[in-house]
Amino acid sequence: MTEIKLKKSVHHRNQIQADLNRKIFQEAHLLTLNVLGSPGSGKTSLIEHTVRHLASQFKILVVEGDIETERDADRIRALGVDAIQFQTHGACHLDAMMVAQSLENTNLANLDLLIIENVGNLVCPANYDLGENLRIVVGSTTEGADKPLKYPEIFLNTAACVINKIDLLPYVNFNLDEFEAGARQTNQNLKFFPTSCTSNEGINQWCQFLTDQTKKN
Repeated sequence: MTEIKLKKSVHHRNQIQADLNRKIFQEAHLLTLNVLGSPGSGKTSLIEHTVRHLASQFKILVVEGDIETERDADRIRALGVDAIQFQTHGACHLDAMMVAQSLENTNLANLDLLIIENVGNLVCPANYDLGENLRIVVGSTTEGADKPLKYPEIFLNTAACVINKIDLLPYVNFNLDEFEAGARQTNQNLKFFPTSCTSNEGINQWCQFLTDQTKKN
């Protein structure tokens, strides 16, 4: 059997670009979010509510990562907020190079908040630093309370977890305490925001968190 020694991490190139992205974002005093979650967890709906609440206070740009189509970017543009759609054409995540490519014609100094919606996936995106300030995970009551135990890495190095679709709690078998306890086994410092994009419950608290973070940056 031939032994192959790897002298550099397979993510080495990504980390170099991520560090460069981070430096560029910091120099622009730009708060950058990397929003992760399963397909259908409500990431785009949460971003829609976020820009509705914050667009009058901050200059916002949204980068939408999807395998195909411009559908999510079109939803954000319909709200009067600029959005860039990055199509991965099969890749299950965004990486730092994709983010840099999507922003190469953007004057970041004119922005306050950059929201990157990653490709819907609980596995691959966890392994790629994009240069973001804050990593956000969006879970939902329709996915099951055991997701943090089954996919712990997505909660590592994550600042906050939005638990979406809480308006469905009377109709689904979901335990908020179990979900939070499972996530805290990986990350004890997680902030949790139970929300509903249907009833607007919890949206004000989530947006206040982002407002505070943006003003600090």
